[in-house]
Amino acid sequence: MSAAASVFPQLEALLPHVQKPIQYVGGELNSTVKEWDDCDVHWALMYPDAYEVGLPNQGVMILYEVLNERAGVLAERTYSVWPDLEELMREHKLPQFTVDSHRPVGAFDIFGLSFSTELGYTNMLTALDLAGIPLAARDRTVDHPIVLAGGHAAFNPEPIAEFVDCVVIGDGEQAVLEITEIVRAWKAEGRPGGREEVLFRLARTGGVYVPGFYDVEYLADGRIARVVPNRSGVPWRVSKHTVMDLDEWPYPKQPLVPLAETVHERMSVEIFRGCTRGCRFCQAGMITRPVRERSITGIGDMVEKGLKATGFEEVGLLSLSSADHSEIGDVAKGLADRYEADKIGLSLPSTRVDAFNVDLANELTRNGRRSGLTFAPEGGSERLRKVINKMVSEEDLIRTVSTAYGNGWRQVKLYFMCGLPTETDEDVLQIGDMAVNVIAEGRKVSGQNDIRCTVSIGGFVPKPHTPFQWAPQLSAEETDARLTKLRDKIRGDKKYGRSIGFRYHDGKPGIVEGLLSRGDRRVGAVIRAVYEDGGRFDGWREHFSYDRWMACAEKELPAVGLDVDWYTTRERSYEEVLPWDHLDSGLDKDWLWEDWQDSLDETEVEDCRWTPCFDCGVCPQMDTSIQIGPTGKKLLPLTVVT
Repeated sequence: MSAAASVFPQLEALLPHVQKPIQYVGGELNSTVKEWDDCDVHWALMYPDAYEVGLPNQGVMILYEVLNERAGVLAERTYSVWPDLEELMREHKLPQFTVDSHRPVGAFDIFGLSFSTELGYTNMLTALDLAGIPLAARDRTVDHPIVLAGGHAAFNPEPIAEFVDCVVIGDGEQAVLEITEIVRAWKAEGRPGGREEVLFRLARTGGVYVPGFYDVEYLADGRIARVVPNRSGVPWRVSKHTVMDLDEWPYPKQPLVPLAETVHERMSVEIFRGCTRGCRFCQAGMITRPVRERSITGIGDMVEKGLKATGFEEVGLLSLSSADHSEIGDVAKGLADRYEADKIGLSLPSTRVDAFNVDLANELTRNGRRSGLTFAPEGGSERLRKVINKMVSEEDLIRTVSTAYGNGWRQVKLYFMCGLPTETDEDVLQIGDMAVNVIAEGRKVSGQNDIRCTVSIGGFVPKPHTPFQWAPQLSAEETDARLTKLRDKIRGDKKYGRSIGFRYHDGKPGIVEGLLSRGDRRVGAVIRAVYEDGGRFDGWREHFSYDRWMACAEKELPAVGLDVDWYTTRERSYEEVLPWDHLDSGLDKDWLWEDWQDSLDETEVEDCRWTPCFDCGVCPQMDTSIQIGPTGKKLLPLTVVT
């Protein structure tokens, strides 16, 4: 039997004994199955979370389609299995499998994992172990897959450096095709030089980071002295990939339609990539610069083809700040006109307060339901919003929600963060004042009392490649104390308290995320210890164990003279070498430092799309440029589907 033969017969016998067996069956609409022997490069792609979270992930869906469009290349998907199936797989010696053809992941050439959060690291180790792939990269042979990490969390891959063979930072579309050709040529030559040779060929492109080819030297106090290549021909810095002209990459053309219920039951189209609003806490905005818009006609074509291919009844217009598209009004009106008869709903992820207008909101809800609106002021006080460069005044917010409530909306959701740099108790308590003002305004303009405002608060985690990468993180205890004061304030308000929903995450998961997001290679021992102690699905509240992470950190970190606080609540200095400094996101480190200093002075910075350049470094360094409209075209409903 071939090493790539389907394990479905063995799996099928186990499915009656697990929850939601449908998620392991495969055969989704628009999935691709190719003959193994007709292809010379085989990819297994993983979003290291459950099927219901992983299947809708745009990154994996795009790469799956880009690879499968190529002759001689096969890509299949795998997701994290729930603990009930994991136990049975270990008992029956069933390996980690793909959902497309149920082939063992260990039989593939490349095992690519996309991390949008660091809390997926233990799930990666589970999958590697189930696949029969040694956890440590140095223990793998030429017959094991190349383990490749990507996604936003891979911009600091140092905590998982021991477990991955290589890393791609930035956009994946072109990168996976380049990697495919290098692996294909190496295989055609008879795999000369083994695993080391193919990794070297990838590394010398300058766009693939191979942690094993770099040594880290430390100072006596635990900080990094330097990161140096340990062989010639390997670049000192590795660059991110940036796809220009999104209209040339209209993926996914045939979005996958899930068999089981997933977190997003809609078709999504990415309307632009990148963001230059300059919110200092936002890693996604910083690492995806510059802004690249998809044209209005490109969006229209993708929506039309995607709806035909899937039968979904809602389209999500995705980006980091969708209302900022230079032609968003025309996009929304054009799509609403075109699909009015079909009752196709449109949705934007959270809308910026200053980009919202009621015309846009009305177009978005014309064919769908008018549920709630979501805004993200992020900081409770005007002062704090200047610190984080989220230039939204309370007047802006009140004016916006007043318009919404006056036009028939009944619910508004507001997102905030707790633990931002320079934050005080007073800044957080002002979140309660803002919610009260929102309710009061809603009652006034609508004449109704059934107005709701939900306040949702997450803990702030400083991230690499942002101006806050040097900032101290607030401890879990201080975060919880601050949020308790806010909760008591809201609950104690007799007039408005009942109309305000209050959701918050305690500070504990944020500390673990902080350890992983700004960690270095020495944190790898903690991740392994947590996995060996049973850590799985750390992004899920019911599976996450703060005590387990802290116990494992207390076991592993003292050996290198460090503790969790050193990685989380400690402020970094300008001179310190950060674990990710050799990975080039295009952002100039001095510019980031100056922006950090500006934040401490409460100095705001404009959006460089509409102002002269601020020299963040991305455009010249990456040989890219901002790509925005308007194109002046309209989405005429000539192609109304009848």
